[in-house]
Amino acid sequence: MIRVLVVDDDFMVARVHTGLVERVPGFTVIGVAHTGEEALAAVDQLAPDLVLLDIYLPDISGLEVLRRLREQDSPVDVLVVTASRDAQTVRGALRGGVVHYVVKPFSFETLRSSLERYATALHRFAAAGADAAAQTDVDKLFGALRQTDTTLPKGLNPTTADLVIAVLRDSPTDLSAGECAEQAGLSRVSTRRYLEYLAQTGKAEVRRRYGGTGRPEHRYRWVR
Repeated sequence: MIRVLVVDDDFMVARVHTGLVERVPGFTVIGVAHTGEEALAAVDQLAPDLVLLDIYLPDISGLEVLRRLREQDSPVDVLVVTASRDAQTVRGALRGGVVHYVVKPFSFETLRSSLERYATALHRFAAAGADAAAQTDVDKLFGALRQTDTTLPKGLNPTTADLVIAVLRDSPTDLSAGECAEQAGLSRVSTRRYLEYLAQTGKAEVRRRYGGTGRPEHRYRWVR
């Protein structure tokens, strides 16, 4: 079983997240924390495998919790679950080595997919043991953590692709490149390239919306 610590300042939200995690086979929640200091103490006492970490905490931010865990060389993995969408926070989480970044509100399928990919990567890592890994093995390991394939067209980055996918997948309606870019904290031009790639590979659908004069607007929807 993969042992999980749930960290969220809202008691009800923490309870909901606990229930969602417990619904995923192979995962069990061993503790809940509602502040950053409680989270750090719980990691030290309970030694979880994974922390579901909120960014907005009443004492210190989730990014500060992540920073201290890395300073302490804690072996725990971190999956951020937050309402924060700003680019600075996302980049800070990525620099801190999080396994994924899930934006609230999200569906159970979104969380389950993230947890299952994490479990796959963890099992592949355990199977490798102490043997030296070939590049293909490393690609498979990191690919299991991502929503996208590790082999992307030249100029496209898997981490950025994951951000675009997360926004598109969690949106209740289709999005234009500009709307998606704003939510992901990226440039419109860059976001459009990723959306076009997702449409070409069948992961997203694109439709044209005709308004007044000028070119039609392209709108994208995640294929569920």
